[in-house]
Amino acid sequence: MSEREIRRAGVLGRVKAGELSQKEAATMLRLSYRQVKRLYRRYEAEGSQGLVHRTAGRRSNHAKSEAFRRRVLKIVREQYGGAPGDRLGPTLAAEHLEEDHGLAVDAETLRRWMLEAGLWSRDRKRKAYRQRRTRRRHFGELVQMDGSFEAWLEGRAERACLINLVDDATSRGLGHLDQEETTWALADAYRAWVAKYGIARALYVDGKTVYGAWGQPGTEGAGRGTVLAIPADVRAAGDRADSGRLGAGERARGTGPRHAPGPADQEDAASGHP
Repeated sequence: MSEREIRRAGVLGRVKAGELSQKEAATMLRLSYRQVKRLYRRYEAEGSQGLVHRTAGRRSNHAKSEAFRRRVLKIVREQYGGAPGDRLGPTLAAEHLEEDHGLAVDAETLRRWMLEAGLWSRDRKRKAYRQRRTRRRHFGELVQMDGSFEAWLEGRAERACLINLVDDATSRGLGHLDQEETTWALADAYRAWVAKYGIARALYVDGKTVYGAWGQPGTEGAGRGTVLAIPADVRAAGDRADSGRLGAGERARGTGPRHAPGPADQEDAASGHP
């Protein structure tokens, strides 16, 4: 019995006990007086089971045939099934069944059939857990660089690429506008960073697009960036050239680009992980 039928049985039971009139029962059940009279006659003759809908448990007149159901499930199992993540879902499978095989079946009907046949599950595929990377401890250890195309000048000029460089430890940034995100534009942007802050120990760039040509084999991955370690002799030359530009206070705070790399830092740069 459904919840509605159980409620009707309770109200009609009170009518039978003399607590309510049929007119009052009609108001409570939001039915007409004639409907309540008909239901009450069935209730007196058959009890609560007389209130169950007559088509309950019967096969629908619009139901698909068993042969059609078996044919559909056979195609789904052989062509659209598989492990979670590789198989097609009921909605997409229903579209392919109609377009490729001429078999029209509602997506929800197919979902029910696939669940009964074990070809589908309600479990969702969870995304891989990614832990946040710990920031570097000192300024200049790692600089992140990427470009973004937007109308940065709000109609006063053409759409341009903003190449943004951000220090990983302090979030100190520097921007450079150029027409395209080319190798020369990236070199100009990094040259501006070196002129202002000195040579960074490593660059963290996108593993795809123009940056991919800078990386080493094995340092790229889906959704991951590339760490480009700056050679020690290049950093040393930059340190000697810029040694007079830092104040004692900045060196003491460890915010300058020059510092003595520790074993852990050398291991990070060699492994290609920030």
